Amino acid sequence: MDRGKNGSKIHLITGRTGLPLSIGISGANLHDSQALEPLVRGIPPIRSRRGPRRRKPGKLHADKAYDNRHLRQWLRSRNITPRIARKGIESSQRLGRHRWTIERTMAWLAGCRRLHRRYERTAEHFLAFTSIACTLICYRRLTK
Repeated sequence: MDRGKNGSKIHLITGRTGLPLSIGISGANLHDSQALEPLVRGIPPIRSRRGPRRRKPGKLHADKAYDNRHLRQWLRSRNITPRIARKGIESSQRLGRHRWTIERTMAWLAGCRRLHRRYERTAEHFLAFTSIACTLICYRRLTK
């Protein structure tokens, strides 16, 4: 998750290698935990070499902004293991191993000049440019 400029946030779920799986935008006044459910529901089916297509991740790593009992229960009901740092109990240092993939993907998105500052007035246009940037990230990573 990242706070964009001019009152908008980009919400992102990536795979283990940093490829964007699900993306969304919201206003800056929306709490991060409210955007998690639509993002998890928006993960497309992923083809694997063996077995059926996967529609959900096995684990979900998140920072303290997502420490919410409701979210933990919702993730467990979908058979997703939540790895969320607890407020006041765990430090954010343990998430560093997994957080760098999101930070790297957000840095790739920040390299897109159109997303660095939001010029579009409508959210649909901003989401379209963000989706194009994620498509370019996937293309560049998969052609290497």
